[in-house]
Amino acid sequence: MRVHHLQHVPFEGLGSMEAVLTEDGHSLTATNLYRGEVLPDPSVFDLLIVMGGPMGVADENAYPWLAPEKRFIKAAVASGKKVLGICLGAQLLAEALGAEVTRNPHREIGWFPVNRDPALSDTRLGEVFPQQAEVFHWHGDTFGIPEGAVPVGSSEACKNQGFFMDDRILALQFHLETTPDSATQLIENGRHELEELPFVQKEAEMLDHPHRFDAINRIMGGVLHALGA
Repeated sequence: MRVHHLQHVPFEGLGSMEAVLTEDGHSLTATNLYRGEVLPDPSVFDLLIVMGGPMGVADENAYPWLAPEKRFIKAAVASGKKVLGICLGAQLLAEALGAEVTRNPHREIGWFPVNRDPALSDTRLGEVFPQQAEVFHWHGDTFGIPEGAVPVGSSEACKNQGFFMDDRILALQFHLETTPDSATQLIENGRHELEELPFVQKEAEMLDHPHRFDAINRIMGGVLHALGA
């Protein structure tokens, strides 16, 4: 497959997905929006991956490339492409599909369990996501579930942790691609967000027990294979 990803900041790249996609023989291209790179025609890729970032979907004044990016995501969806949105990417995808993006009641940063929604069991992702998985989070916003989509699951801090639609569109509010290195980069660039809040962990808590990264990366590999990547 031809896989293209949109990157919003230097420190939120493909993470563990890069090795999985490369090893499986897929071609990888990217648009680094923070560098002012031009978006391609949707005809040049089969799967679009929209990565995360510290900005919000409404921050078009500060990040003018958000407006053309939103149109691009809508065009990719309309043309029948497979699309995977992660964190900010999930919020952009939700908005493109007509759902509202709002502030979440809690900032959620660190390792917290997500419980799989029963409706996901009847999809091709049913066997990919465990009934409950401890996953990595870094977000303050959330989104509604678009009409016709199946919820992925929820956590104590955030009701809507993702959705799956038309067997080809997946939004994940949480991160399965994060590695110890990319988590360290997130912390270095987002340390100002690590306040004393109920669902915000300390740096050491997030980086302890590296086996947790291996576990979520395996789930991410299963997600990519389920999407046909």
